[in-house]
Amino acid sequence: MIVTKATGFARFYHATRYSMKGIRAAYISEPAFRYESWIVALMAPASFFVANTGFQWGVMIASLLLVLVMELLNTAIEAIVDRAGTEFHALAGLAKDLGSAAVFFALFIVAVVWGGIIWDNFLS
Repeated sequence: MIVTKATGFARFYHATRYSMKGIRAAYISEPAFRYESWIVALMAPASFFVANTGFQWGVMIASLLLVLVMELLNTAIEAIVDRAGTEFHALAGLAKDLGSAAVFFALFIVAVVWGGIIWDNFLS
């Protein structure tokens, strides 16, 4: 039996549905993703008042979205590790710690980008 994959608009439609399902699952099951989503929802409108150029605005929004991307990847890593087993394994702990570190660096990027743009536009 040959299985054919959807193409064209049907593929886009199904991929979008799966993506929305993943975002919804993360929002419902992960408090950190929920908190970060609300922070993004508050900071995104503020970016219109902080940015002086389209480029600045784009970088500010991209830095916010990067946090959500990293949190989704961190959640995926944690889900896979938890599915693999409940016993302690050093590599499982390392995988979870590295995912958390990725989120931390993404948050640091937000602070650097927003801080730099605020500095340029209001403090210099």
